Amino acid sequence: MNDNDYKSRGEEAEATETETIEDLKRELERERENAAAYLANWQRAQADFINFKRRTEQERSDSAKYANAMLILSLLPALDDLERAMGNIPADLAGLAWFDGLRLIYRKLKNSLEAQGLSVIPAEGEEFDPNLHDAVMYEDGEEGRVLQELQRGYKLHDRVIRPAVVKVGRGLSSSEAPAGLHGEEHRHKMKKGQGRQEGS
Repeated sequence: MNDNDYKSRGEEAEATETETIEDLKRELERERENAAAYLANWQRAQADFINFKRRTEQERSDSAKYANAMLILSLLPALDDLERAMGNIPADLAGLAWFDGLRLIYRKLKNSLEAQGLSVIPAEGEEFDPNLHDAVMYEDGEEGRVLQELQRGYKLHDRVIRPAVVKVGRGLSSSEAPAGLHGEEHRHKMKKGQGRQEGS
């Protein structure tokens, strides 16, 4: 075997070794990409699981929080009746023992419902809010202001379970507007009159 043979074999071995190193580098790069993809997928799955767990806990909390909503809603008419009865007792009967008993029952019922998260929705004198108030009547008075509460509204925690039934002001009072004109109609007529004056 001459020197050329040794040289040729050495070059072949070197070329094979270079190819093997390149193959290993490519394989390593592929594995790195796979590992990065697996890590990203795992992180996504972990984030999804955390969000699912949080959502489940929130739903469980809400379910417990509002579990009594229907029962409380069904007790509100009885609470209304008690309030009406107590508000219409003649003065000469107000000092009797049975009336004190009625007042005690009312207080106990109210305190029990409040302990469950029930709260009264402010109405009279407040700015009308369609999320809290149900307007069934309009009359002359400050526009958009609740003039009178016709039925008390309630929230359970932060959720409205019965809106307050109210009477709302529609604008000018009858003493401020010409006969037969109120609110928007009066303002519209006033604007038309101003337009004619400016045009003349």
